[in-house]
Amino acid sequence: MASAQRTRPEALLSFTEAVLRAEGVPESDAHLLADTLVTAELWGHASHGMLRLPWYVARLRSGAMARVTRIERVRDSGALVVLDGANGIGQVVTDHAISLGVERAREYGVSAIGVRNSGHFGTAAYFTRKAADQGCVALLSTNASPAMAPWGGRHKSIGTNPWSIAAPAGRHGTVVMDLANTAVARGKVYLAAERGTEIPVGWAADADGNPTTDPRRAIEGLILPMAGPKGYVMAFMFDVLAGVLTGSAFGADVAGPYQPDAPSGVGHLLLTIDIAAMDDPASYAERVEALVDATRSAETAAWADRILVPGELEDRNLAEHIVTGITLTATTWTSLVTLGAETQVDLPPTEELAA
Repeated sequence: MASAQRTRPEALLSFTEAVLRAEGVPESDAHLLADTLVTAELWGHASHGMLRLPWYVARLRSGAMARVTRIERVRDSGALVVLDGANGIGQVVTDHAISLGVERAREYGVSAIGVRNSGHFGTAAYFTRKAADQGCVALLSTNASPAMAPWGGRHKSIGTNPWSIAAPAGRHGTVVMDLANTAVARGKVYLAAERGTEIPVGWAADADGNPTTDPRRAIEGLILPMAGPKGYVMAFMFDVLAGVLTGSAFGADVAGPYQPDAPSGVGHLLLTIDIAAMDDPASYAERVEALVDATRSAETAAWADRILVPGELEDRNLAEHIVTGITLTATTWTSLVTLGAETQVDLPPTEELAA
C-alpha cells in the first residue's frame, strides 16, 4: 500500500513542469502552473497544491482546458481592460492580467482588468503578492463552480468565489489575505477525503442538507457559507463582479477544475492601485509598518501564544518547508506515480519520513 512521501520542492517543481510539458503545455506556461502548485504546498495549503495536478492534466487531455493559452483583449479604454482567456490555463491568464494591471495602474493610478472564459487559477494570493511586490495594492476576485446553496435553499448554485487582497508592508514584506466565502475552501474537503480524516462540524452538509463531518458526503453535498448569510451574500456579489460584469459564466454555469471535460467559463476581476499615485510610498510604508507593529504587539488572549498578521503564517510555512521539504499524502503520491508512468517522467526523489 502506498504511503506518504516527502520530497524537495525544487525536484517536485521540475517533475510537475515536465509532466505538463509532456502534455503539450508550452515551457513558460508549464513552469508557471507548476510553480503555483508547489508554492501552495510550501505555504501549507496542500488543498491547492499537488492534489490538483491530475485534475488539470485530465482537463488538458479532454480539451476542456486549452494546452496553449491564447488571450484576446476584448475591450481597452486605458485604465479598464477586458480579456478573454478562451478556456486556457487560468494561472496563465491571471498572470497576464496581473502584469497588465500593474502596468496600467502605474500609468493611470488605478486599473480594472476583467477576465472572461478563464479557468481555476489556484491560490489567488500567488498573484496578488506579485502586484504587491511591484508597489501596488491588488484585489483579485474570481467565481467558481457551485458549492453552496443560497441562504434558505437546498441545492448548490453558488461558488466559493474566493478573493484576495495584498499590499506592500514595508520592512514586513507583504500583508495578504486569501479566502473563500464558504466556511472552508472546497479543496480542504478534498484533502480531508484523501487523508481519510473527518472535517470539523460547520464546514459542510450532505446531499440532504444535514450537517456532516464525512468529507466524501460533503463533496456530494454542500459547503456551508462562512458567517451564515453574510458568506452567502458575499459570494453572490463576487459572482456579480467576476462573472456577470466580465461577461463570463456565472452561478451554476461555472465548471470546476475537478470536472475533466467541461470548459470552466470562470471569470475574474482584478483591481490594482499604484501606491505612489495615492501617496508618498515612504509615508505609506511608515503607516503600514506601524499597523503591523501595533497588531503584533497587542496583548494576547489566554488561548494564543502570539498574534500573526495576514500572510505571516504562509511566510513561516514557506521558510520551514524550504528546509524540511514537502510531504505529500499517499493518495497524492499515487496519482503522481501514475502521471509519471503515463508521461514517462521520472518521479522526484523522496526522503525518509520520521516515524
